[in-house]
Amino acid sequence: MRESKKNSIAMNILHLFYSTALSSVLNATALIVLAYYLKSYDYGMFSVVLAFAMIMGYFTDAGLSTIVLREGSKKKMDISILISSYVKMRMVLLFATFICGFIVIHISNSGNKELIQTAYYLVIPMVLGIALQSIGTTFFQMIEKMQYYGMIRILSSVCLVLTLSVGIYFSLSPLIITTLYGLSYFAGGVFGVYLVNRNVKIRLKSKFHKGLLQNLGSFTLGGLLFVMLPHLGPLVLEKTVTLEEVGLFAVAYRIPQALQQIPFIIAGAYYPVLFRSFNNNLLDDHLRYNISLIKIMALVGMAMTIPFFYMSNVVIHLLFGDRWIHASFPLKILSLMLTLQAINIALADGLTTRGLQSLRTTIQSIAVISGGILYLYLSKSFGVTGAAFTGVMIEGIALVGFWICIPNRWVIAKKAICPYLSFFIIGLGSIEFFLNSHPLLAVVFHFLLLVLVLFIDKEFKNIIYDYLKIRIIGYKWKTKKSQGV
Repeated sequence: MRESKKNSIAMNILHLFYSTALSSVLNATALIVLAYYLKSYDYGMFSVVLAFAMIMGYFTDAGLSTIVLREGSKKKMDISILISSYVKMRMVLLFATFICGFIVIHISNSGNKELIQTAYYLVIPMVLGIALQSIGTTFFQMIEKMQYYGMIRILSSVCLVLTLSVGIYFSLSPLIITTLYGLSYFAGGVFGVYLVNRNVKIRLKSKFHKGLLQNLGSFTLGGLLFVMLPHLGPLVLEKTVTLEEVGLFAVAYRIPQALQQIPFIIAGAYYPVLFRSFNNNLLDDHLRYNISLIKIMALVGMAMTIPFFYMSNVVIHLLFGDRWIHASFPLKILSLMLTLQAINIALADGLTTRGLQSLRTTIQSIAVISGGILYLYLSKSFGVTGAAFTGVMIEGIALVGFWICIPNRWVIAKKAICPYLSFFIIGLGSIEFFLNSHPLLAVVFHFLLLVLVLFIDKEFKNIIYDYLKIRIIGYKWKTKKSQGV
């Protein structure tokens, strides 16, 4: 039976934070171990197949998860019928995805039988696992119980690390290691469906909820384009540079790609609240929540960029070793992507929750098409460095597009985007100029500037003061009570 009491936004952020942080660390650890274990050729091939798997995994959802959140935010919704309809559509999409996906893989890689074989061993368990996991995470996001969302992701990540560790310990072949990678996702998916089944009855013979088909095409295309962006680089680079260079780019890209999950912590907690505000015609509340989300996401993005921008050499050396040191400059460039991505997620969610998904899809289409052209041209001319610059340029194009399309754009620009981005760009340029030879000091100094923002921004300052006031008053009340006053 569905629990009626929802968590607060702060509690959901907390649950998402520790679970995403832990799962991201474990996933990153697995990829680092793989980079040590596999040769650059094998790692490059794995990266290409992984990109196919992630895109196919999205096709098993096709934007449905967002539509489920929208429908679930409506009053008097029968959750059992909604989830049952969702599961039935996922089953159909999973079957269609496997057929179409493997046709594309065979056509686009007809001359590389080894890559095709690797695709079968990774894609089948991984895509099935992604589909099952998404059913669980979407349900618990809808009912705003993010602790279970986190449990699913953590279990999948733990299985990933354990299975890969066992495989590497016994010196198994890259093909078997790839299979273990996929099976860990499948284990998380089975666990997710089990948790959902404990909370709501899934009835495959129940009537179909037709609301899931409303604007499905726009959500499907928009979601696909969003999923494609992180994997566009390896897919295009496979045609323009060697697999060894693809592996080099993949190592540099893996870190910002893994850290991209952190902004989704805040976005995941705000998403149902934004939907609920708009669906109940609370437009001022929606704008207020959206501006707060942009500010928080901007700070989170900056905090993630700072250490990797100033200390990219140190990070690559510590995580991957000297043989991957040429990935340090691409990582420095790609770290800028983290700040732009975080803001873009907040802007794009503002569009989606206002019923403007078609505009979001249009901007994502422009970004993907531009990205494909830029990856092709710049990687041919400048190799991996050109590809890294392309990643940042794509996010810049998307940011401008999302901002132009969003209602109240000037209010949002004045209160959030312009002051935060200006502060970050000026700070980054100044600190890089004066403290270039002292990376650790640069990191510390820039983090201190970020803390200063919390006390300059009136909204954050009031939140901090209110929190401290509550803590102090609460402490005094408890002290008096313990003394019998």
